[in-house]
Amino acid sequence: MRISLGSDHRGVHIKARLIQSLQANSFDVIDEGTFDEIAVDYPDYAECVARRVSCGEADRGILICGTGIGMAITANKFSGVRAAPCYDEVMVEMSRRHNDVNILCLPGDLIGERSVDDLVLRWLQTEFDGGRHSKRLDKICKIETKNVDSVGPASLGAVKPDSQATEDHPAAQRTTS
Repeated sequence: MRISLGSDHRGVHIKARLIQSLQANSFDVIDEGTFDEIAVDYPDYAECVARRVSCGEADRGILICGTGIGMAITANKFSGVRAAPCYDEVMVEMSRRHNDVNILCLPGDLIGERSVDDLVLRWLQTEFDGGRHSKRLDKICKIETKNVDSVGPASLGAVKPDSQATEDHPAAQRTTS
């Protein structure tokens, strides 16, 4: 499995340790940077990792910043990317089992004394459950495709909801008496 890793300055030490651990476990690793503690902008590194995962050059990605939130927001701008910030065993496992997350975003400032290596290995070894979760991911993909096709530079203003999608929404199905 090919893994693309990126971090900002707040995750550089964790990334370096993870690369060693991943290589020791026979993973093919692409290090997207950063390489020192000089302050950088996390979207630049999230973009590199997310682009590789989105186009299939990497099977999965790992991003590390202070909270993992900004990295996840940036990575989720790419087609086919499902990025989530996770900080414990339950979150990493459920992100894979239920959501088929392909980019793990770690909070370098919040991870504490937990073994990051163990969290990442659990995430990499956990399979997607499929079943009812596949149906939900299909819905997410349809939303992503619809929004990519319907929202472009010409429509930077408010986006009007698709009337059919609005009518099909479960809340629209409710009747009041």
